[in-house]
Amino acid sequence: MRRLAPMLALLLAACVSPRLVAVSAEDWQPDAPDMQAMAREFTDVSRKVSNAARTECNRRTTAVNCDFVVLVDLDPRAPANAFQTLDDKGRPVIIFTQSMIRSTLNADEVAFVMGHEAAHHVLNHIARQAQNAKDGARSFGDRARALGEDAAAIEAAQELGAEVGVQSYAREFELEADQLGTIITYRSGYNPLIGAKYFARIPDPGDQFFATHPPNAQRVQMVLQTAAGLGVTQ
Repeated sequence: MRRLAPMLALLLAACVSPRLVAVSAEDWQPDAPDMQAMAREFTDVSRKVSNAARTECNRRTTAVNCDFVVLVDLDPRAPANAFQTLDDKGRPVIIFTQSMIRSTLNADEVAFVMGHEAAHHVLNHIARQAQNAKDGARSFGDRARALGEDAAAIEAAQELGAEVGVQSYAREFELEADQLGTIITYRSGYNPLIGAKYFARIPDPGDQFFATHPPNAQRVQMVLQTAAGLGVTQ
């Protein structure tokens, strides 16, 4: 399993660029006039969502760092993306590319995406995903070893098992984050039903076997059900 650790890092942090240069939402000051108003709105949303996410995180977890920080990737060429990671002290970090911010139509959509990413941390998805990868690697490696495979074949089986372990629960984790993200969006003062309209403008992964996200219709249904439980119907 010598190559397993770096491979897991790649699987679990595939969205994170090693050359990423980012600033806090409060310090983001774009030069383009059309982005300056958007930056002010983004700062306001990040403050409200961070506060709501911190409250949910403290209520649902113990001994977990709930001090969220929101950053903006300064690379203007980075494709539309938002993701959650951890800094070296275990602090939850949510990073938006500028293309992602530009792709949203209103503050509700920004809050919904941000709430979804914050939910990944509250639900401990990074650690759970890492454990799934380890379990998959161990299972596939043991099978290959039992079949009498050589060292190279066993290592290949472990790598495949790690990938399968990650992918097996990826869609389930996304739905969990959609559910809690809906709650965080609502607690932040935004409408998750308006925010979830963002799904209508992104590619639908459908039911592909190795898709990391569930079909958009399934995600929208999760939002509708959760929002209804909060009394939000329009």
